[in-house]
Amino acid sequence: MTYCVSMLLDAGMVFLSDSRTNAGVDHINTFRKMSIFQRPGERVMVLMSSGNLAITQQLVSMLRESMAAQDGRENLWTAPNMFEAARHVGETLREVHKRDAEALQKFGIDFTAGLILGGQIGREQPRLFQIYAAGNFIEATPDTPYFQIGESKYGKPIIDRVVTRHTTLDEAAKLALISMDSTIRSNLSVGLPLDLAIIKTDALAISSHVNIDAKNDYFAMIRSRWSEALGHAFAELPDANLVDKGDQFSTP
Repeated sequence: MTYCVSMLLDAGMVFLSDSRTNAGVDHINTFRKMSIFQRPGERVMVLMSSGNLAITQQLVSMLRESMAAQDGRENLWTAPNMFEAARHVGETLREVHKRDAEALQKFGIDFTAGLILGGQIGREQPRLFQIYAAGNFIEATPDTPYFQIGESKYGKPIIDRVVTRHTTLDEAAKLALISMDSTIRSNLSVGLPLDLAIIKTDALAISSHVNIDAKNDYFAMIRSRWSEALGHAFAELPDANLVDKGDQFSTP
């Protein structure tokens, strides 16, 4: 399993993914879920994936092959805007489905894939999309400026409470790491190392790309201090004082 989260902000975009895959508790490996495509000064895109690793790796390979071919086919280098880039990724995912879905079904394997694509092309504003296994997609809005894929439920509450379009990039990176920590603590199928990428609005290039492992001092501090802060906040809340109140809902 995996967990990926991205936020679209006025200041830019933040992307965070884990790298753990597993086929049972005794077969755990590390594979990156984040792919970066950029021509600095012209366009920059980040693609994150969850689901069946063989499917998503094939998708990324097909995207890169079409970009390298220079044979007139539509690709991420020729997409005029991010909407068309998302549409191209969705269509490529449908090609993978057309090739492999029937064979997978014969072996009892579901065609599972979830994608997040974000970036900026030219003078267009940065845009963020979530792409489903069927190749269809939705776009982030000011009301919902973030997307998650994979094991999203554990890291969602903190983002819902904090993020807005006005959140700074540094705050969003901190928020994404707290969200990831909550997920790692609750689900063993999500784990280090992490990939963190930041794109500043109009930079048209990756502003920061960091690999975070167990030796990363900042992430270790975040995990420790967030846990302590939650404990303190819980202790400061007044007790419910419900013990020995009796059954207030019993009927005479």
